[in-house]
Amino acid sequence: MTDAALTAAAPFSRWERTLALRYLRAKRKEGGVALIALLSFAGISVAVAALIIVMSVMNGFSTILVSKMLGFNGHVYVNGPAINGPERDGLISRIRAVPGVSEAIPLVEAQGVAIGPNQLSFTLVRGERAADVRASKIIADNIKSGSLKGYGEGEGGGELVLVGQKLANTIGVKAGDSITLISPSGAQTAFGSQPRRKDYIVGGIFSVGVSEYDQAYIYMPLEQAQLFFGRDDAIDRVEIKLDNIDKLDALKPDIVRAAGPLAQVTDWRDTNHAIFNAVQVERSTMRLILMIVVIIAALNIISGLVMLVKNKTRDIAILRTMGASQGAVLRVFFMSGAFIGLAATLTGFVIGSLFCIYIEQIQAVVEKVTGVSVFNSDVYQLSHIPARIDWVEVSFIVIFSLLVSFLMTLPPAWQAARLDPVEALRNE
Repeated sequence: MTDAALTAAAPFSRWERTLALRYLRAKRKEGGVALIALLSFAGISVAVAALIIVMSVMNGFSTILVSKMLGFNGHVYVNGPAINGPERDGLISRIRAVPGVSEAIPLVEAQGVAIGPNQLSFTLVRGERAADVRASKIIADNIKSGSLKGYGEGEGGGELVLVGQKLANTIGVKAGDSITLISPSGAQTAFGSQPRRKDYIVGGIFSVGVSEYDQAYIYMPLEQAQLFFGRDDAIDRVEIKLDNIDKLDALKPDIVRAAGPLAQVTDWRDTNHAIFNAVQVERSTMRLILMIVVIIAALNIISGLVMLVKNKTRDIAILRTMGASQGAVLRVFFMSGAFIGLAATLTGFVIGSLFCIYIEQIQAVVEKVTGVSVFNSDVYQLSHIPARIDWVEVSFIVIFSLLVSFLMTLPPAWQAARLDPVEALRNE
């Protein structure tokens, strides 16, 4: 190529791209750094794939945790004097009439002690109407033994209760067995409040897949819970479930207006603030650690390009004497490193995305080859490792990896551009 052609060539022209790729492919005896380039490529690819996989798996677990929590506890809660006034039925009806509200459930929730053949355990007793329990898919669809037949039937709601699976295992009861419940708030006497004790029949055992709930909760018909805990006709709160949780902020003002000025309206974010803060901290920590791994992998680009610049000092001097500008030399070596970062990032993106998409099939193959269950469904209550790809987060990972890779190429490329051709040729 003539001096004039070198001088007139546009930035990132064909000869610059060709030379950058040629330097990357050069053999070691020709002064190339193919091995270091390969290591840089592998390191960045693995780091990007790992970052995508880990964040997607954490998203999957977080999504399942949220869905189970919200399926069990509801999305919005109404408390205050309004829920036990004469207009309670009207309040519940107005809330149900809000577009986007699927359920408005009056309930009683109180602490108690459950006694079985093995031992006793502290428990939370939740009183709900039979129709509401049957409409709650997270309970009705997760009865592991027994059934909902007869639940809520009989005088005062009947004497059938539903027990969490881990709690049932702890105290040693199964469907059809008798269980004794003790309430710390019982009848008032001259000597104060006396605990109330009563035997119930375990109608069914449920498992929602969250240890906190399966270990602690017992479901009881609302009328029976009011009698057992001495509530008379009072309830503790109204739980509201929405058709679409993502519309919570838009629907909450309507719910507040329907509940009236005497009601206190909160949502699931207020009651589970600590848990979800912990989840977010864990996600942020893992993201930071893996981003550091990406940076460390990209550092290999610097070492590779520094060696390349040193090996190609004579070539750089000749290019400069032929008319190549400092900018052209900088772009040649910048593209040499950028090609590695671009190819590695795209490879990591493809590997990470495909791994998350086919994670169930990959898990099945690993278990078949090793004969070991890598994700015990009896422990985690899930058939496979959950993974949910957040494409916005994946885009951020890809952009971050590219930026880091590009930035790592600048110092050695700048060093190459600043070489004095006279001094370089003299040293040769």
